[in-house]
Amino acid sequence: MTRSEELFGRARRVIPGGVSSPVRAFKAVGGRPPFVARAEGARIVDEDGTAYVDYVGSWGPMIHGHAHPAILDAVREAATSGTSFGAPCALEVELAERVVAHVPSIEKVRFVSSGTEATMSALRLARGFTGRRKILKFDGCYHGHADSLLVAAGSGVATLGIPGSPGVPEGTVADTLVVPFNDPEAVKAAFAEHGPDLAAVIVEPVCGNMGTVAPQAGYLEGLREITRRNGTVLVFDEVMTGFRLALGGAQQLYGVAPDMTCLGKILGGGLPAAAYGGRADIMATVAPDGPVYQAGTLSGNPLAMAAGRTAIDLLERPGIYDALEATSANLADGLARAAADAGVTVTVNRVGSMLTVFFCPGPVTDYTSARSSDTDLFGRFFQAMLKRGVWLPPAQFEAAFVSLAHGPEEIDQTLQAAAESFREIAG
Repeated sequence: MTRSEELFGRARRVIPGGVSSPVRAFKAVGGRPPFVARAEGARIVDEDGTAYVDYVGSWGPMIHGHAHPAILDAVREAATSGTSFGAPCALEVELAERVVAHVPSIEKVRFVSSGTEATMSALRLARGFTGRRKILKFDGCYHGHADSLLVAAGSGVATLGIPGSPGVPEGTVADTLVVPFNDPEAVKAAFAEHGPDLAAVIVEPVCGNMGTVAPQAGYLEGLREITRRNGTVLVFDEVMTGFRLALGGAQQLYGVAPDMTCLGKILGGGLPAAAYGGRADIMATVAPDGPVYQAGTLSGNPLAMAAGRTAIDLLERPGIYDALEATSANLADGLARAAADAGVTVTVNRVGSMLTVFFCPGPVTDYTSARSSDTDLFGRFFQAMLKRGVWLPPAQFEAAFVSLAHGPEEIDQTLQAAAESFREIAG
C-alpha cells in the first residue's frame, strides 16, 4: 500500500469522501488521489515521492508557480507581527490600492476569505442597492456554493452530475433565473419578462467551470448594454480570470467594465483571500457606510494580504503576460497536434493561460456543447497523463492553468506525455 493510499483510507474515516472539496476525490476520473507532500515551481510531489508537472495550480491561484521565494518571504515577514488581528491593518490598504489601480470597474473593494463569500456578498449588495429580488446567471457557470447559486452550476456540480443540491430549499432559488451562455437572445427574453425585477446579472466573463469557454464576439458588450438600460447590476465573477488574463482581468482584456467584480485565487497569492468591489455608489451601500450587512472574522487577514500584494507586484513586471501567452499557446497547439497525430478527436479551448481539452469535435461555446465531450475518454486520458508525471484537473469541466514557472522543460515533458497518452487511449 502506498503512503497516499494509506492517507486516503484514513481520510475517508474522518472526512466526507476523504477530501475537503469534492473534485479532489477523483470520482470523475477513477482511482485514488495522490496526497501532496510539497510543491515548488511548476511541480508537485506526492507523499510517495512521485513528482508531477502541475496544471491545477491550486485551481488557479499559482500564476507564479508554487512556493515563489518573494511570496514566501512576504508571508514570513507578515507572520512575525501576528497571523490575524480582527482589526484594520496597513497591508489590506496596500492591497486594496493595487486592486483599485488595476481593475477597471472597481472604485472601492471589500475583502473576504473565499470566492463563494465574494459572489454571495456581491449579489446581496446588488439586491440591496436596487431594491429588486431576481438574479440572472448562466447555465454551467459556477459562482461558489451559496444556496441561490447552486442552479445549473458548473465545476464539481457538473463533474459529479449533481442537478443542484439537496438541502437547498426551492424558495431559495425561486428568484434565480438561468439562461444559456453565449445566447444573447435568451438574455433579451429574460429581460423582456423579468427586467423590472432583475437586481443583477452574474457571469464568468470567460468560463472556467464548464471547462474553458470564451465569450463570443459582442456577447459581453451586449450584457453591458442591456443591464445598463434596465438599471440591473452587471457582476463579473473574475475569481478565476482576475489577474490571470491581464492585470485588470477579463474586463481589461475584452474592454467591458461591469458594475461590480468578484475576485479571488491570485488575489491571495496562494493564501485564502477574495474580494468584491465596484462603483463607489454601489459600495457605499455596504455596512458600516450603508444598510447592507456583510462581515468576516478573517477578512483582510495580514498573511493573505501580504501574499496577494507581492503576487500582484510581481505581475506588474514588463512582459509577464506576453510570456504567459506564448507558453500557453505553445502548450495548446502542441496538445491539438498530438491528438490529431493519434487520431483522437478533441477541441482545445484556450483564453490566455486557461485551457481545456474537450473530447468532442466542437466548437465548444456553451454548457450544452461542453457536455457533449466524452468524459470516459477524458478520464482515460487523465490517468494516462498522471502515470507519465503530468497532473491535470481531475474533471472534464474544469480549466487547466499554466503558470509563469512552466518552462520549456515542463512543456516538452507534457507534450511528450500527451503524445503517448493519446496513442494509448486511441488503441
